[in-house]
Amino acid sequence: MPVPKPNLYPPFNIVRASHVEFVVKDLDASRAFYADTLGLQVTGESREHICLRGLEERGHHCITLRKGREAATGPLFFKVFDDSDLDKIKSIFEAKGLAAQWIEQPHQGRTLRTADPQGMPLGFYARMDRLPPMHQNYASYRGARPLRIDHFNCFSADVDEAASFYSELGFRVTEYTEDQESGLLWAVWLHRKGGVHDIAFTNGAGPRLHHIALWVQSPLHIIDLLDVMSTSGYLGNIERGPGRHGISNAFFLYLRDPDGHRVELYCCDYQTVDPDHEPIKWDLKDPQRQTLWGAPAPRSWFEEGSAFEGTPVREPKLKAQPIIAP
Repeated sequence: MPVPKPNLYPPFNIVRASHVEFVVKDLDASRAFYADTLGLQVTGESREHICLRGLEERGHHCITLRKGREAATGPLFFKVFDDSDLDKIKSIFEAKGLAAQWIEQPHQGRTLRTADPQGMPLGFYARMDRLPPMHQNYASYRGARPLRIDHFNCFSADVDEAASFYSELGFRVTEYTEDQESGLLWAVWLHRKGGVHDIAFTNGAGPRLHHIALWVQSPLHIIDLLDVMSTSGYLGNIERGPGRHGISNAFFLYLRDPDGHRVELYCCDYQTVDPDHEPIKWDLKDPQRQTLWGAPAPRSWFEEGSAFEGTPVREPKLKAQPIIAP
């Protein structure tokens, strides 16, 4: 199937990927991982939750950790430009037969909760509590010094369907992987903010969250973090990398938190703001697609992900397999 054409004039303005909630079993272990080791700033906490933000973010949080009995993921939240955009999104989702309702969400203004056609839970909001800038508060910088959340990557049972739906919402395709035999999409990267992606979809049992990505300043911060993790009890949390992707051209490292949620540290992708930016096509069998250089991805990277709370998972439409490390 051809890559869907972008909707350059959607009736609402989704600005960017904003934040996620992880359900975790041990808040202390998660705090040690995200705040003390990776370097996110704690912006609020109780016996039931912890809020975290990147060092250049002004919004209250980019990750919320919520204590629970089983690890899971809540909705993926996107920021919109204005409060009126929320009413337009609600009308369009409901016209497609997708339920949408207003919910109360701490530290946010009016918030819309809904789901995409594959059942993946989504949230949209325009306003979040603002905090003072930390750009030059260098004494507080730790770990890899993550600056902001960059994107979500999700397993999808039908990548073509996902690409079509999010393109309607105004997301634009930057790169994609196609299975040559079937002509179906195996993965697609879509953006709103002018980087390579705010959300991506990878073929697999879904919907499930594959990973969130945190933007860091340079590859050196990732390498420094590896030295720290390998000598402080976190060697087993390093899943893949460091390396450089063919897709996105980004320098990367994939980690697993104490509950198995996958976090990518990410930097050095490229600008995609031009409205006539043309998507880059990759063959599924091209080994430099997933790894321009570095070790191939392990099997866990293709098969394991975080379940969305209360969301059924179905097997993928496409059965093609990429190159997997032995």
